[in-house]
Amino acid sequence: MENRYRPITALTMGDPAGIGPEIVLETMLSEEVHEIARPFLIGDETILRRAMDVKGLHPKIHLISDPDEAKFEKGTIDLLTTGNYDSESIEWGKEQALAGQMAMDFILKSIELGKEKKVDAVSTAPIHKGAIKLVGVKQPGHTEIYQDETGSEYALTMFNCHKLRVFFVSRHMSVIDACRYATKERVAENVRNIDKELKKVGIENPLIAVAALNPHGGDNGLFGREEIDELIPAVELLKSEGYNVVGPVPADSVFHIGKKGTYDAILSLYHDQGHIACKTLDFEKSVTLTFGLPFIRSSVDHGTAFDIAGKNIAQAVSMIESTKVVAEYAANMHMK
Repeated sequence: MENRYRPITALTMGDPAGIGPEIVLETMLSEEVHEIARPFLIGDETILRRAMDVKGLHPKIHLISDPDEAKFEKGTIDLLTTGNYDSESIEWGKEQALAGQMAMDFILKSIELGKEKKVDAVSTAPIHKGAIKLVGVKQPGHTEIYQDETGSEYALTMFNCHKLRVFFVSRHMSVIDACRYATKERVAENVRNIDKELKKVGIENPLIAVAALNPHGGDNGLFGREEIDELIPAVELLKSEGYNVVGPVPADSVFHIGKKGTYDAILSLYHDQGHIACKTLDFEKSVTLTFGLPFIRSSVDHGTAFDIAGKNIAQAVSMIESTKVVAEYAANMHMK
């Protein structure tokens, strides 16, 4: 462990009116995190101190303007701030334009540092979609913001949950639109990108399973033709190109098989198909990762939880897991 690279990992505070400040505080103090990463926080000092009062935790705060200035010591929070705000006006648990602006500023700073190669990884606390829209943000969430602002060709979303690595053809769209979206061309493109990204983290010849869409994989057209018309041709094309791919595997079994470690990755055809499987297996340790950026990014898979913000109820298990997982992947990329 002593010789393993500890990646420089930026944590973003998220929406300052939500549980983000509380969970990043605990994560920054986690011994597990410091063992495998060099973490620092992008956020606001006033909000952080308010979270410290809520949690009854009062570590040292070391203000920095660049990651090079960080101490990376457990018990000290290296804090990089993004501006002067009327932070005292932020109310716990409320959608506010200022909170949306601050959350965006934290994100944009992490992107700036990532593009400058000053961080290896970013672990993001939750933002509130309504709050960022109040300040004119058009993108629906983190993934789209990071892809657009980095100018990346694609941003692959992956769920990490125990031995499962689950990617998605589509994210936020209606189920009927998602079914139409899962074409031969899109499935094939996703598998090619998954193969490329997994090789970057040390998986030499990843076995990728494509999930089926219909019950029993359509039963030869009895329950729909999507497998016949789109998915089977996609898998056959990919095999002809030399990719290590199987499927379509019926969705009621593909995740169980994957949980045993049979596949290196599973391509889910729509949002809930993969989310339900992972969150049922372990809700708190289901972590979202984004591949395809100039750096690797992770996020908790829960929201701002306005109803419990500022009440010392929020648990940091997911944020700690998010930070550990992204650090592990970033270390693997560094080894390559």
